[in-house]
Amino acid sequence: MIVFETSAHPQARPGEGDVGGRRIAGRLLPYGVEAEGSTPLFDPLARRFARQRPETSVAVGPADAEAWRAAAARLPAGPLLVGPCSLGSVEEVRGAYRAAAEGALRAGRALFLLDPQPAGIPDAPADARVVALCSFARAGRDPFPALAASRAAGLACGVLFPLVPGWTADPSTVDSLLAAAAAAGASAATPLLPDADGESRRAIVEARTAASPDATDEFFDAIHHQEWLPRMVERLPEVWRRCAAHGLSVLPPRPIGPGEPSGNAAASAHLEERAELDPLPEHRAALLRAAVRWIDESGRDLAAVAREGNFRRVFPFDGDVAAEAEAALRVATGAR
Repeated sequence: MIVFETSAHPQARPGEGDVGGRRIAGRLLPYGVEAEGSTPLFDPLARRFARQRPETSVAVGPADAEAWRAAAARLPAGPLLVGPCSLGSVEEVRGAYRAAAEGALRAGRALFLLDPQPAGIPDAPADARVVALCSFARAGRDPFPALAASRAAGLACGVLFPLVPGWTADPSTVDSLLAAAAAAGASAATPLLPDADGESRRAIVEARTAASPDATDEFFDAIHHQEWLPRMVERLPEVWRRCAAHGLSVLPPRPIGPGEPSGNAAASAHLEERAELDPLPEHRAALLRAAVRWIDESGRDLAAVAREGNFRRVFPFDGDVAAEAEAALRVATGAR
């Protein structure tokens, strides 16, 4: 039995993270970390499936947008992740997810919505872009349960799915997932390398069994007794090419907060894509991500600064990183 326990205080977690290759600066948790229910969704932040619990309590935040606004305003600068949403009709009654999203938008934050339910999708200001991240739940029919409603609400959408050998990493399954994502209106599909510790491996087997009861003993043995993660790393470039063949970007769209300079968001998005997708040395990728953090925290219209010729005076990195960041700002605004 699932028990919902209401709290007057929003659950807000500061801390930089990575979701599908995009930076987040914190997380708002209207219903705790894991969505409850019989369908095991893949958590793209933890990169593991939620394990099923027949009895659990779920902490529900307040249905008060102003409380969430105050909580969001205290988090570090940069996009925030809201979610996951409660499954079924709980959000229609509780309203915590929509309140969290609306409060964060009032605070001027750029938002990723993790697996929103229809009742939880906020009305975004015209100058904002809210991005729905739709998690993988099963192969076959409706692999991304939150996608259809998110697109119907006009959100930019990306799907995220794990590469699991003998299941989602099979070429035919990858093509099926990508085709389903494109047909439902997603603009991006991001393959993720799942965590491979013992707990995560158990959750993978549970998720496959719940989604595909025909899972075999060979699948159990392969997941638990083989070192399959290096093979999945090698598969990534091929899957990226398949994404392009379906007209899908590999990284999700980057959100834009109300009042946020669009050039800043576009430049950060470009640098993230370089760091995530190009075969760069680790230290180079880390510098590009540090530049993204600085742009997120700057609070200035950096495209205007670049047009004035003053970007190198304010940007704390030099050399190739400065050139890359300035070029990204110029491309984002059509300047030369």
